[in-house]
Amino acid sequence: MDKEMKMEVIVNLENVHKSFGKTPVLNGVSFQVRRGEVVAIIGRSGSGKSTALRCIDRLEVMDSGSIEVCGHQLASKGLNLRQLRRDVGIVFQSYNLFAHLTVQQNVSLALRSVKKMSRQDSALLTKKVLKQVGMDNKLDAYPDELSGGQQQRVAIARSLAMEPQVMLFDEVTSALDPELTGEVLQVMEDLAKGGMTMVVVTHEMAFARKVADQIIFMHQGKVWETGPADILSNSKTPELKKFVGSAL
Repeated sequence: MDKEMKMEVIVNLENVHKSFGKTPVLNGVSFQVRRGEVVAIIGRSGSGKSTALRCIDRLEVMDSGSIEVCGHQLASKGLNLRQLRRDVGIVFQSYNLFAHLTVQQNVSLALRSVKKMSRQDSALLTKKVLKQVGMDNKLDAYPDELSGGQQQRVAIARSLAMEPQVMLFDEVTSALDPELTGEVLQVMEDLAKGGMTMVVVTHEMAFARKVADQIIFMHQGKVWETGPADILSNSKTPELKKFVGSAL
C-alpha cells in the first residue's frame, strides 16, 4: 500500500449529534480514520462509543452532522445501503450465528445471497477466511458445538468474507472469559498487521495500547481526548486519567 493511499481518510465524522428520545447520546462527535489505521474508541458505559460506531454503519441514523464512509455520504437520500454494508463489516458482542447452519454455511450464506457467488467460489473464499481466523478445522461444526471465542471468530470470518474496506468491532470480547478473549484479540491483531482498517470499541486497554494507531476517549457523548497509544500514560485531562486508572 503506497503512502498516499494509506493517508486517505476512509471514515469521517463531523459534528455528529444523536439523541434517543430526549436523551442526548452524541454531542457533536468528530473524528477521522485513515486507510489501514486501527482506531480504538474507549470510555465509560453511556459515553456514546457504540452509538458512534453504529452510526458509521447506519444501524443508527444521526440527527445532524455528516458522516462519510468509503465515499458514501450517509445523510444522502441516494445512499446505497446495500453497498455501504458491503464496504463496512461489523462484528458485535453477540455472535448472531444461525444455530441451524454449519460454520461453513454461516460464512457462505451472504456470499451466495448478496454477492451472488457460485457455490465453488464461495466455498473457496469461506475456507480462506476461516483459515485466517484459525477456524478452518470446524467447517462442518454447528455453533452450539463451539466455544464463545470460536463463535466470535466465525462471526469475524463472516464479515471478512464480504471483503469490506473497514471493519467495526463493538465490544466483541466483553461476553468472553479471559482465555477466549485472548484468542479473539489475537485474530484482530493479525488483521491489523495485515493492513485492515479497523474501528474498535473496546475496554481492553492492553490491546488498545498495543494495536491502535489512534485512541479516541469518549466522555459525555463527546470526543474528549484523542491521540496515539501513549495518551493512556500521558493523559491531558483528569477524566481520561481517572478512566485509565479505573480500567486497570
